[in-house]
Amino acid sequence: MSNPEELIPILTVVAIVLVVIIFVLIGIWIFVVSREKKNNKEKESGEDAEKNGMYNMQSIMDFMEFEKIEDNMIVQKKGKYLMVLECQGINFDLMSEMEMTAVEQGFIEFLNTLKFEIQLYVQTRTVNLEDSLREYKLKFRDIEDKYNVLQNKYIQMKEAETGIYSDKEIYKAYVEYIRQKNKYEYTRDIIADTEKNSLNSNVLHKKYYIIISYYEDEVNTQNYSKDEIQNMVFNELYTRARSIMRTLTRCEVNSKILDSRALVELLYNAYNRDDSDVFSTKMAMSSGFDALYSTAPDVLDKKMKLINKQIEDEGLKVANEAISEARSDKEMMIRIREENARNLIFDFAEQLISENEDYIGQDIAEDAKVKVRRKQKTAEEGGDNNETKEKKTTTRRKKSVTNQ
Repeated sequence: MSNPEELIPILTVVAIVLVVIIFVLIGIWIFVVSREKKNNKEKESGEDAEKNGMYNMQSIMDFMEFEKIEDNMIVQKKGKYLMVLECQGINFDLMSEMEMTAVEQGFIEFLNTLKFEIQLYVQTRTVNLEDSLREYKLKFRDIEDKYNVLQNKYIQMKEAETGIYSDKEIYKAYVEYIRQKNKYEYTRDIIADTEKNSLNSNVLHKKYYIIISYYEDEVNTQNYSKDEIQNMVFNELYTRARSIMRTLTRCEVNSKILDSRALVELLYNAYNRDDSDVFSTKMAMSSGFDALYSTAPDVLDKKMKLINKQIEDEGLKVANEAISEARSDKEMMIRIREENARNLIFDFAEQLISENEDYIGQDIAEDAKVKVRRKQKTAEEGGDNNETKEKKTTTRRKKSVTNQ
């Protein structure tokens, strides 16, 4: 039989271990209870915010499955990156049996060459014809203006007096008018049909996507910065996307990599299926995401634009006036120069003789100056005689026209 004094240390150790285990279990229980209370509190606050229509940045980011869109990639949480390919669908039912077999064989090869995971995603969107209608109406306005011009031209030529226009000219104007009229009526019918189809909200079209993923854990991130890691991830995703695009061409499927703007539109339509056809991504981005609550620009900004426009208009007006005045002054100087050109020629000749008087002799210089003055007088008299002759000739022509 064991000695009781020997059992006391053993029992003491066992008791201590049991106490430690009890305290550990109590601590785990307290942690679980507090964590559950915290989650319930966050859930209740989120529900209250949703009921009151109030959201903060953290609640929205918790709801979203991604953090940001950058470098044509969707950056998800926990270091996951996505790149998306948009594929153009083909009408498989209209193909011949040989074409169907080739497409199926190409798709099998596409699946066999995959060495990484992908996701096929189909998104159904409502057809928005507002942009098409806007472009049609702008073109229709030009067609209508040209049609009215040709119509008025043809009517004027047709109602003009006999002999002014030949039959060939009238027929040519008629052909141009009829051609423009057909174009005008055809464009008007297209706009009417497009507006009728835009009223039907059941006009849908499908878009097909291939989503390629990559994780930061697949890269050795110990000795690289965050930007370097992102560049490495982008290169790997781009390589995978290009290889998929090459294999898809064997299935006669064309594809392209979505840029950041197209990724925004893709996610916007995924999270706003009901409102995407009313408030599109393009409208949201062009309005700065404030068109829902901002009905007009700031008054001070509007006034600043008006002042800037007034400055531009007044400055342009002053510049044009100054250019016109400078041009008129220059033209006036040229005109005066032309009128005095004859006198200036003879004055320059006398000056030239005077400057070289030492070389040619004083007597010869004086004689030369006299001859220059004589030529100047003869030229002036000849000019006057020519002007008199021109006036007389003009008067005779007027009289002959009057007599006729």
